[in-house]
Amino acid sequence: MSQGSYGSSGLSSYQQLTTAGNSSSEFTRLSQVVGTNIQKIQQNVAQIQRMVTQLGTAQETEQLWEKLGQIQHYTNQLVRDTSGYLKDVSKLPQPSTPSDQKMRKIQVERLTKDFSDALNNFQIAQRRVADKEKASIARSRAAKSSLGYDDRASMQSDHQLISLSQLSSQEAQMEDVDLDVLQERERAVRKLEEDIQDVHQITKDLGMMVHEQGEAVDSIEANVESSSIHIEEGSTSLRKAAMLKVCFSNSSSCNSHD
Repeated sequence: MSQGSYGSSGLSSYQQLTTAGNSSSEFTRLSQVVGTNIQKIQQNVAQIQRMVTQLGTAQETEQLWEKLGQIQHYTNQLVRDTSGYLKDVSKLPQPSTPSDQKMRKIQVERLTKDFSDALNNFQIAQRRVADKEKASIARSRAAKSSLGYDDRASMQSDHQLISLSQLSSQEAQMEDVDLDVLQERERAVRKLEEDIQDVHQITKDLGMMVHEQGEAVDSIEANVESSSIHIEEGSTSLRKAAMLKVCFSNSSSCNSHD
């Protein structure tokens, strides 16, 4: 699933929606997609949490790290897609009646809260992965440094028939390979920390979007209430005018209302 599927071409379709019926059906469809994505995010987070418990143990393998990276990448994409869908929802025309407007507001708030909760759990899981990887890198560097010193001391004490130049050449090759691996892992950690910041920003944007949408609905409700008041005042004025007309034409009727 790519965000392009609901990117710029999707937004133009929302701008073309003009009827309440189209808005209602599109809202239903998008709500279902968002709900499904939230469930997938929650499932992925649970899987990440289980895998994190295996890090730093005998179960930690390259395959485990690779699978963990794949799940995180897919979940990040789900997060971006879902955020886009919720923004699309906010661009839909509001329903025609105040009751439907309020109902939609409640549904959007529920979806947004569920999404926000899933994002918070995902961020916590990502931070745990980053901390585990940093600790693993630190252990690897310490072990590499200790191993290099111990190996050199052992070879010298055992009077191995390997010249120092040969030993240095072999060590340099091993160090280059180990250093490349460690640097790649460190780059992966930095990328993970960037992803965490991206998710955090999406969480902040969600809060702002809900606030703005709530203000819009409240404004519509206030306008409806104000219109109702003006209509009622207009009706009262018409009744008074009719009564005065009767009074002028029939003085007894006028006196009876004094």
